[in-house]
Amino acid sequence: HQLIYMVSLTLSHFYLFRAEKTEVLSEDLLQVEKRLDLVKQVTHSTHKNNIIICLYHQKKLPLTILAQCMLEGAAVLGDDSLLGKMLTLCGETEEKLAQELIQFEFQIERDVVEPLYVLAEVDIPNIQKQRKHLAKLVLDMDSARTSHILYISESLREEMEEAANRMEICRDQLSADMYNFVAKEIDYANYFQTLIETQAEYHRKSLEILHSILPQIKAHQEAWVEKPSFGKSLEEHLNISGREIAFPIEACVTMLLECGMQEEGLFRVAPSASKLKKLKASLDCGVLDVQEYSSDPHAIAGALKSYLRELPEPLMTTDLYDEWIQASNIQDMDKRLQALMAVCEKLPTDNLNNFRYLVKFLAKLSEYQDSNKMTPGNMAIVLGPNLLWTHTEPNMTEMMTTVSLQIVGIIEPIIQHADWFFPGEIEFNLTGSYGSPVHTNHNYNYSSMPSPDMDQSDRKQQHDQSRRPLSVATDNMMLEFYKKDGYDFNASFCCALLFSLFPSLHS
Repeated sequence: HQLIYMVSLTLSHFYLFRAEKTEVLSEDLLQVEKRLDLVKQVTHSTHKNNIIICLYHQKKLPLTILAQCMLEGAAVLGDDSLLGKMLTLCGETEEKLAQELIQFEFQIERDVVEPLYVLAEVDIPNIQKQRKHLAKLVLDMDSARTSHILYISESLREEMEEAANRMEICRDQLSADMYNFVAKEIDYANYFQTLIETQAEYHRKSLEILHSILPQIKAHQEAWVEKPSFGKSLEEHLNISGREIAFPIEACVTMLLECGMQEEGLFRVAPSASKLKKLKASLDCGVLDVQEYSSDPHAIAGALKSYLRELPEPLMTTDLYDEWIQASNIQDMDKRLQALMAVCEKLPTDNLNNFRYLVKFLAKLSEYQDSNKMTPGNMAIVLGPNLLWTHTEPNMTEMMTTVSLQIVGIIEPIIQHADWFFPGEIEFNLTGSYGSPVHTNHNYNYSSMPSPDMDQSDRKQQHDQSRRPLSVATDNMMLEFYKKDGYDFNASFCCALLFSLFPSLHS
């Protein structure tokens, strides 16, 4: 009996101190547990840090505030203003986009955020809680087994069996939940698919709203008459305004007929830079205070030159440039006139109408050459480079001789024989006013705005010289023209002419 007791005691100590314990989970379930931990980490991070933050920032600057601001601004400006119309359309559009955004956020909250929250904060923690409970039950079972080995008794055996039973039930439940989690992984992945699909649908609906409003916005823009004319296509300006003659050309010509026909050096004397800038801005918005500029015909002439120079396409067209030059090279004057007439007839209708209008005015201006000193040759020199140019840049020698001489050889005979090129009288004041014939300007009070003359310094407006090559006339060539017209050329005229041709020379 003593031997049996000693063997039993030795075995009990062996089991007690060898640190062997029952594994809580099988190898498969351990792999599932690792996957579960990773999924919890990802879903928790996505839910807390990304989607919620994204929705928070969207709510921080809602489109409804922008829509409300636009609609309030539209109410202040009224529908008579183009900006008011635009604000109304855009405000209504932003309101629709805001509704789509609200619907999108609600759907994301319901179909993505909440399921992810339940997964990350409820389902996975419950499994992890069961896992900890199972570990405790395993320890309880191992402890009961050890006690039963050390102290063999019926009560300890029953206690051990009960602990093992509780552990098995918990393990089965945990295994079922973990395998169930693995089986549902495709459902969890669908949450993110739903996120992308919902976003795609939101953007698709938003794009449809934007596409539906764009034609209305463009229609209002195209129907609005008051558009800038400087630097814009002649055809575009005439189509929008419903005019036959460009507004800057008619306005400047009509004013010059009233106050500038006998002004010496018209088109060659440079105007005040600030006055010219203000006049161009007034012409651009279709509002003109005639009385203000009646005493400054040089500003009016400068604005007319600027308009012609800033046209994207020269009035006499780049396409016909070579034909104009070829005609100017004909030595026989009668044949040259016939060639110029042939090219002139090829001009597009809009260009031809405006060119005819301008030439008839210049011919009338030349009738006062004894007072204004502006002969057809002089006008050809200062206006020719603004009527015809090529997009290819010649070298300086060509610019100083051949090109300028050829352009003058085109413009001068056309002015001299204006009635032959364009028979009949012309009515210069076609619209009866300096405004558009098809639109009443609602900005009539703009003329009371402060004058740009109050700027701290007169700064000459810089023009885009890349549109055309500068035309340079040499002293000898200019002297030849002026001697032919009986005018005594002098250095002061040369300087003034160069400043007229090269606005960038002013500082």
